[in-house]
Amino acid sequence: MNAKVFIDTNVLVYAYDIDAGRKQQTAQHVLLNLWQQRTGALSMQVLQEFYVNVTRKLASPLSKEKARLILARYARWCVITTPEEIKQAFRIEDEARIGFWDALIVAAAIKAGATRILSEDLNPSQRIAGVLIENPFLSQPKNGR
Repeated sequence: MNAKVFIDTNVLVYAYDIDAGRKQQTAQHVLLNLWQQRTGALSMQVLQEFYVNVTRKLASPLSKEKARLILARYARWCVITTPEEIKQAFRIEDEARIGFWDALIVAAAIKAGATRILSEDLNPSQRIAGVLIENPFLSQPKNGR
């Protein structure tokens, strides 16, 4: 069984942003692979941020109805954060010197059993609390993965 891969909000948003060009194609490819491999993971925080961004902040926003349908589809990837993950995020925030919301993403990824986080916001190739950060938009995959 393949290890889980945690998706940060920006990857999910780009997949549904018709104005994102190449980033949309890359994000869609990444998500399709994760569906096929059954290795995708995300958190309630990601779903909430996704909804707000795609309905309010995109140049071509999605309707609330469409965004809610997409959110429902990805809910099966969702790990629920508890006060334990919040405490872990405090430790990660201090140790890795990153913002709290990013630290909570890392804590949720750990809870999900993810070995990697795909994000445009965190530093690629960095390991935070044992989880590797990758930016899928820096280089295009050569072998379809």
